Amino acid sequence: MTAAVVRACAARRAAVLARMQPGAVAILPTTAEALRNGDAEYPYRHDSYFYYLSGFCEPDAVLVLVAARGAQAAQSILFCRAKNSEREIWDGFRHGPDGARAHFGFDAAFPIEELDTEMARLLADAPALWYALGHSAALDVQIKTWLAAVRSQARSGVRAPAEAHDLFVLLDEMRLIKDDSEQATMLRASQISARAHTRAMKAARPGMFEYELEAELLHEFRRSGAQSPAYTSIVAAGANACVLHYVANNAQSRDGDLILIDAGCELDGYAADISRTFPVNGRFSAPQRALYELVLAAQNAALAAARPGLPYSGMHDAAVAVLAGGMLDLGLLDKAVVGSVDDVIAERLHQQFYMHGTGHWLGMDVHDVGAYRDSHLDGKPSRALLAGMALTVEPGIYVRPAAGVPEQFWHIGIRIEDDVIIDAGGHRILTIDAPKTVAEIEAAMAPA
Repeated sequence: MTAAVVRACAARRAAVLARMQPGAVAILPTTAEALRNGDAEYPYRHDSYFYYLSGFCEPDAVLVLVAARGAQAAQSILFCRAKNSEREIWDGFRHGPDGARAHFGFDAAFPIEELDTEMARLLADAPALWYALGHSAALDVQIKTWLAAVRSQARSGVRAPAEAHDLFVLLDEMRLIKDDSEQATMLRASQISARAHTRAMKAARPGMFEYELEAELLHEFRRSGAQSPAYTSIVAAGANACVLHYVANNAQSRDGDLILIDAGCELDGYAADISRTFPVNGRFSAPQRALYELVLAAQNAALAAARPGLPYSGMHDAAVAVLAGGMLDLGLLDKAVVGSVDDVIAERLHQQFYMHGTGHWLGMDVHDVGAYRDSHLDGKPSRALLAGMALTVEPGIYVRPAAGVPEQFWHIGIRIEDDVIIDAGGHRILTIDAPKTVAEIEAAMAPA
């Protein structure tokens, strides 16, 4: 944990406290450990919201924020596992309350076993409670218990919070704009992931199994310091690339196949998300090149619409217009039957070959939080892009066998995806190091 991250987390906590009513209390637990099978647990991964405000990665922890009221200053309080020399022999280092307070900048810290007692005290006479409404049945039960303990003191004049607010609504909007430290981490994650894609391209040969290429990705992620993949990697050869969420990764490639890889690492809590499509033999066939150049043109059109002030939906609209025109020009759709590009879009005929959106928010979660529409305006229009937003731009085309579709394009699936930060000048592509044009890919794959 760097000093910059500690400062960033403290600033975020201060921003949340400033938005709460005087004396209000916010409660945010981290993720519980999960059993995989037998007595083996899944690798532990903290809750993203919790980490965003705390920087603390240990399980069995709860963050409590108490807003200032009168002479009482605002407080950030952590509840965590106590130091335990015996358990640390088995499970590893624990900061303990004193260490957490000293290293992470909390105003106070207590053993997690004291949570119930302290929460009954902290909620007494608090005007409002902020937490993730309806997201956790376990937390709902705990809060019910704490409120009952406060209400039991009613005859003494103690009052329970009269209001409840969804903490995630506030945090979702905060997380949508990435600060400098977040952008720096996301850039490093993107650079590692770009190197992994390049490594897989260079290693690819006809006859390789998809999992062999997945291993190249994992090797580069870990050797570069990333903690894990940000999501289950997609390594899809041939027709498997037409399955959008293909994750079996166990088929053998054949000479002439395209390989679609959708993979990114997680570094220090932040995700990268890159898709590249390349020929396993290092050379695009004419039909593959035609579809690939179409998808690349669609991505370029979408990127041109990635600027502050323009609607988020503009990127998708730009990509769809290019793809629909290409589908007509290449004969995937029959002009004599379906008409113009406008007709294709109006009737959504392009969705036979392009059925997903052109991107999503990116950050701590690979599909990060934040609203895509402005719900405060009539019609809920797409929200405007702002500097600091992070997102993916990922058009694709997926051609399954069908009547009227030229057979030369059957079983070709292509997706091109980059990670982007919106900035004052338009946007910055974080994943620029991953080969993307036909020439770049074929050069990267050429024999040494």
